Amino acid sequence: MTHHTHSSGLSRRAFGGLVAGSALLGAPALRAQSANRIVLGQSAAFTGAAAQLGIQFHAGAKLFFDRANAQGGINQTVIDIRQLDDGYEPDRCAENTRKLLEDDVFALFGYIGTPTSLAALPLATRAQTPFFAPFTGAMGLRQPFNRMAFHMRASYNDETALIVRQLTNLGLKKIAVFHQNDAYGKAGLDGVTLALEALSLKPAATATVERNSVNVADAVNTIVAARPDAVVQISAYASCAAFIRASRKAGYGGTFYNVSFVGTQALADELGKDGAGVAVSQVVPTPYSASRPIAREFLSAIEQGGGRVQPNFSSMEGFMAAKLLGEGIRRANGRLTRESLVAGLESIRDMSMGGFSVSFSPSNHVASRFVELSMLTGDGRVRT
Repeated sequence: MTHHTHSSGLSRRAFGGLVAGSALLGAPALRAQSANRIVLGQSAAFTGAAAQLGIQFHAGAKLFFDRANAQGGINQTVIDIRQLDDGYEPDRCAENTRKLLEDDVFALFGYIGTPTSLAALPLATRAQTPFFAPFTGAMGLRQPFNRMAFHMRASYNDETALIVRQLTNLGLKKIAVFHQNDAYGKAGLDGVTLALEALSLKPAATATVERNSVNVADAVNTIVAARPDAVVQISAYASCAAFIRASRKAGYGGTFYNVSFVGTQALADELGKDGAGVAVSQVVPTPYSASRPIAREFLSAIEQGGGRVQPNFSSMEGFMAAKLLGEGIRRANGRLTRESLVAGLESIRDMSMGGFSVSFSPSNHVASRFVELSMLTGDGRVRT
């Protein structure tokens, strides 16, 4: 699967380069043609310890755009994604972003992660290029308000508030935080600390892991020694799985809570039976049950597309982000420009996207505050 995604990315990349020069400027000669095309730029982890996040999000988004393109595009506009691998490293992401902006991509889409998105957003802002649906809940990308940045998902503050409320309602007040030693980890730690402060509590212990590393021994020693009731984890699936395993081995018997960015299915796959009872907050509805129309649409698109996309929270978020962007394109008046896209997106007020409520406005670019908890079952499945 990884190989397939990667190799198709190369052909799209080459193709994106050919198209970028002409179609994106909306040159008058092209405007009358039905083969109008825009290219979105996505820098994400397609290799390394967070690869599944990029691979899955991209697969879900591409599933939506491929289906729309097969039906003649959105408002006769065909949408292509040019993907570049940043391995979840900010420097590589910044370099990719410069490259994409030099090639005049229409918008930046589906960036994966906080440190990478923080490196890219100033570049997008300077180029007045929309930065749409980054896979992160960090407040640093939401405040201060940025006219070019649009978020589909709830924030890490929303997720950690729900986790802390759940734990304290259960009478569990000694809460430790294991977090990545970067902007993402700090964003999650800030969210937990804020939620605890409201209850006159503090984290029982905190410990870190380096990005893209599974070296968790020191963190395990620190946190297990504090004997917390629960550990909130703010990292990606490989390090969170390593931490859970090592903590259990060290005799820790408490519970583990993760925020959505962990990559739920990837964490379940990594942990196997050791995943039983591990909780994850989610910011999109479950793709594992057809209870909402958006989930039915997603599952049916997978089936029609030949079953090549794995249904999970990350691919579902990619699919929904593509659908939301598509709605903005559909609402863009007149010729599709970056300005008309921003206006189109800002006109989406209190809309139900298949049972998932989204709303933008000229002063609000966060579409949703939806958060719910899910739990791994230990047989690779996820229950909500």
